[in-house]
Amino acid sequence: MDIEKEEFISKVKLALKTLRTYQTPDHKKAIIQILNSFLPFLGIWVLIYFLWDYSIALSLILAVLNAFFLVRIFIIQHDCGHQTFVSSDRWRKVIGYTCSLVSSVPYFYWAKSHHFHHMNNGMLEVRDIGDIDTLTVEEYSRLSRFKKIMYRIYRSPIVMFFFGPLYYIFIHNRLPLVNLKEFKKLNWTLYVNNLIYAGIIVGLCFVLDWKKFLMVHFVILSLFAIIAIWFFYIQHQHENGYKEWKNRWEFMYAAIKGSTYYKLPAIMNWFTGNIAIHHIHHLNPAIPNYHLKDCVKSIPWFNKYTTELGFWESLKLASHKLWDENQKRMITFREYRQMVKSGLVPS
Repeated sequence: MDIEKEEFISKVKLALKTLRTYQTPDHKKAIIQILNSFLPFLGIWVLIYFLWDYSIALSLILAVLNAFFLVRIFIIQHDCGHQTFVSSDRWRKVIGYTCSLVSSVPYFYWAKSHHFHHMNNGMLEVRDIGDIDTLTVEEYSRLSRFKKIMYRIYRSPIVMFFFGPLYYIFIHNRLPLVNLKEFKKLNWTLYVNNLIYAGIIVGLCFVLDWKKFLMVHFVILSLFAIIAIWFFYIQHQHENGYKEWKNRWEFMYAAIKGSTYYKLPAIMNWFTGNIAIHHIHHLNPAIPNYHLKDCVKSIPWFNKYTTELGFWESLKLASHKLWDENQKRMITFREYRQMVKSGLVPS
């Protein structure tokens, strides 16, 4: 083991000791977060519904705001799925499942998928479960012309940040797509969730103006999905990330170097439940979101081991398309074409 690696691991172990002190849920903070997430969301939703016939423009502006409140609700669900947020397992399930009926993201099945992502983040063998599929330079070079075009379409901004989120929120989450034994045991929970969710939607369609209800809810869910996918993309598609094959993969490197610290204004961290502090979250997902900011303050020196990004810097990440195993970084299609011209990879 080289000196640099020894230093990194010793620092991570030291950080883990500090972070464990933040695992204990704070029920007062949890209750406050539930109230200041759900009440504004429901109030703004009703306001949009009644305002829709008078000003679609103002309704859409409010829909963006409400989408961020929905992100905040989803973070509560996300924490409950990580067996944190509150101490009681029963209450975690009640809170998490309630959130899922608002976010439309199935609680148990998604939590299992997300746990898999945490345990395998950056492992090249399992890029299709709970992650954004990313090809290596070598894999892309071996594709047929048609498949290269399809991958380029998949990685295009319009698909990745618009059509992709819509597919994810309205179709992907309704289907048992993971073909692993441990997931098949949870298929029934997904079917039950679909039935309950459909029943709520149909019931509200009978009570309210169904066309307006569906339009308002569709817009809010769509905006929520776009925001959520953007954040997830930023968290793991940075240039100097971490992706390795299983025989060389290491959890600590995947958690810290494979995740970003997205430095955003305080109000944005509030709306997104501090999920931008993603390196800390991946290192210890048992920490409730409302403690993550305190974690950063307690170990400020630790941030040097991850990639820090501001908003304007993060926009550049949209051009990242392939993982170069030789350079250990994400590259653009333009860089790939230059490599082909230089003879570094076959055309």
